[in-house]
Amino acid sequence: MAEVHVHYDLNEKYTFTPELKKKLMIGMGVGLVLLILGVILAYAGIGFGHHEAHEAGKAAQEATKHAEGGHHGATPLTRLWANLWLNGVFFTYIAAMGVLFVAIQYVAYAGWSATIRRVAEAFGAFLPFTAPVLLITFFLGGHDLFHWTHHDLYEKGKATYDPIIAGKSGFFFFPLEAGSFPLFWLLRLVAFIGIWYVLYRVLIKNSVAEDYLTDKTDFSYHKRNITIGAIFVVFFGLSESVSAWDWVMSIDTHWYSTMFGWYVFASSWVSALAVLTLAVVFLKEKGYLKMVNENHLHDLGKFMFAFSIFWTYIWFAQYMLQAYSNIPEEIEYWVARHDGLEGVYSPMIVMNVIINFLFPFLFLMTRDAKRKEIFLKITAFGILMGHYLDFFVMVMPGTVKGNGGFFLMEIGTLMLFACAFVYVFATQLSKQGLIAKNHPMMEESLHHSI
Repeated sequence: MAEVHVHYDLNEKYTFTPELKKKLMIGMGVGLVLLILGVILAYAGIGFGHHEAHEAGKAAQEATKHAEGGHHGATPLTRLWANLWLNGVFFTYIAAMGVLFVAIQYVAYAGWSATIRRVAEAFGAFLPFTAPVLLITFFLGGHDLFHWTHHDLYEKGKATYDPIIAGKSGFFFFPLEAGSFPLFWLLRLVAFIGIWYVLYRVLIKNSVAEDYLTDKTDFSYHKRNITIGAIFVVFFGLSESVSAWDWVMSIDTHWYSTMFGWYVFASSWVSALAVLTLAVVFLKEKGYLKMVNENHLHDLGKFMFAFSIFWTYIWFAQYMLQAYSNIPEEIEYWVARHDGLEGVYSPMIVMNVIINFLFPFLFLMTRDAKRKEIFLKITAFGILMGHYLDFFVMVMPGTVKGNGGFFLMEIGTLMLFACAFVYVFATQLSKQGLIAKNHPMMEESLHHSI
């Protein structure tokens, strides 16, 4: 049962210590060094798929052969762009899902989460950092990552003309002339992340302003955030699906899935829940959030457990329906990941299901497991790594083809983004009180018991 008579300090603030800052800066530095070293080794043919050095060099030469419509194979530079794109998309979704969690709590009039809401609020601060990464990567490497950007695909009469991709030109380009500048696509990227961030800043502003209220019966800021939260939930529901089509599904331009928006949502949402759980447990271990009890942890464990099963349902439904129907435009996506591309990704498909379904399902099945910090930490870390692998399998086969793998470049990029995310998250967390002390339902959260 919750401790009813304990007095908690609701004015506590998180201190982003110099020691932690130093560790994160070192982590970013090591990640950058590994990334650069990975690129150099890839050009030398080391860690670049199943190919030898001379084949890597040959692929690099082919990168210049666009004039005649001959689309090149993957190069080490393509793999760099793919890694930047993968991590940019993955951490953008985690940041946005943190905002979604807060918005849902407001809309649902949830009281249990009042003590941990500031932790989730800090996620959105990373959005201004991933948006430039995505834009720069697209302008520098979009021609390598996205097949639909090649203009000769839209020119009738050419051997490279692709009627399927040409039929989708209106979704990418504006004006609608085939092969024009992908303004429509880019406007969506900027608008989605921009609106997510603007709504996030409004939520944060109202949440912090509520801390300074002297009238405990003044719920004006809370009511405003309920409205903003409802707007965010509706807009995000629509824009997240379209962003999944734009940022991930369009990599395999011929392929489509009507469930893909839900699939990306499920993977991103449970990843954000895992990060939230890790952050809450970390803060408790450092002496913060004393009012967060095993009942709150139990709820976080239930969320991870439930949405791991939800992700599995979406994964199986998408895979089963497309594999059973055996339509060429649909099945080629799965063939590339199962048997094609020299079998590079075949083990990852199996690992994907084991890590993202069996592991959390078995580990969090019991009530006690959901209430123990060590179990939650292990499961949350496994889920986070598993869904990073999930995004890896979504992005890499369509970009680097059979030259995929997990070597220094991949390790370095992941370290760089992960440490940067934690740094920005911790910085935001330290800017205001760690507890939304004037939250109308704070008493319910303090006495939360299930």
